[in-house]
Amino acid sequence: MARTRFLWIVVNTCRLLVSATFIFSGVVKLIDPTGVRYKIEDYLVAFGISGLSTSVIPLLLALALSLTEFLLGIYLFFGIRRRLTSWSLLGFMFIYTPLTLWLALTNGVEDCGCFGDAIHLSNWQTFWKNVALLAMTCVIWWKGSYMTRFISEGTQWIVSLFSIIYSLMVALLCLHGEPIIDFRPYYIGQHIPTAMEWTDDPTQVPEILDFSFFPIEESTTAAVGQAPVPADAETLLADTSYSFLLISPYIELADDGNMDLINHAYDYSRSQGYTFLALTSSGEEAIRRWQDMTGAEYPFAFMDELTLKTIARSNPALVLLHGGTILGKWPSHAIPSAELDSAPLHTLQLAHPQPDNHRRSILKLLLWYVLPLLVLTLIDRFVFSLKWWRRKQLTAKNN
Repeated sequence: MARTRFLWIVVNTCRLLVSATFIFSGVVKLIDPTGVRYKIEDYLVAFGISGLSTSVIPLLLALALSLTEFLLGIYLFFGIRRRLTSWSLLGFMFIYTPLTLWLALTNGVEDCGCFGDAIHLSNWQTFWKNVALLAMTCVIWWKGSYMTRFISEGTQWIVSLFSIIYSLMVALLCLHGEPIIDFRPYYIGQHIPTAMEWTDDPTQVPEILDFSFFPIEESTTAAVGQAPVPADAETLLADTSYSFLLISPYIELADDGNMDLINHAYDYSRSQGYTFLALTSSGEEAIRRWQDMTGAEYPFAFMDELTLKTIARSNPALVLLHGGTILGKWPSHAIPSAELDSAPLHTLQLAHPQPDNHRRSILKLLLWYVLPLLVLTLIDRFVFSLKWWRRKQLTAKNN
């Protein structure tokens, strides 16, 4: 009896720790599938198959990985298909653990991306984390029958279907725009110069290590009514007026379906005397092709590809700065065209945003998922208890 209780405690403790890790890892990937795609591209380059990094394969792998981690965590937590889930987790960890050992030994990719931008671990920290998870997964696989079901077998299909639909909707929503929860250093409300400062403690690395660009000489001549093109990032960040930045890591791959919105934002910036600058890592030939296709008249500057990918996930995206502070960030299809009329920005709500509140965003994300499942679980437990009580009454009556 004591041994059974001990095994029950051990197995269910391991089950909850592993499920919490997989759910958290899955969620941070679901809210940033583009970031996961970028990380998978880094892996493909490290493995010497960079040719696949420009295809749709990294995106498909990113979605598959995000969904798999989240669903395995949910299945393990609720006790859905316990044997299949434990086998799947075991296979997952037997792939992940050697992979992270290789990363720790070779440093082929600096950050494994296990928890996205929410938590950064060194490669060795990631490896030992996976060793611990593998050990707990082995315990779960060995004595999976000791896992307590939180929902009956007859209802588990509802939890499974709801989880699949929910995770797909979150992933597609964030893929179409920006992450619901922004764990990157370029969040709305961030003051970039402050985030680049070094403290007296040399071990405390600034949130932002590099924010620099190099204007293209052909683009530095300002059009009539346009603010002068900043000579460097320091000048831009010190500007007490407003600045629009068009972010595009690869201008040749940018979506040109919403050029009217972008051009309207540029025309508005000219009419108000604000800076408008397009930042890209692409070459001049790609920039000229973009200008020919879209009729773009705004100036361009070169910026590091990684920095651009970190600032915004959409390609292209529009960022609004004021005195080095990020006031807004929009994918091209969501640029607030109607608000950008003849009124100056300081009179518009766009220039007075509410800073990102991670707690509020996380709460909303949880409520849309947890509340329906909580209600379902309570109903399921009530029905199960009622059936058990009726069986007990019937047995007592027959005896």
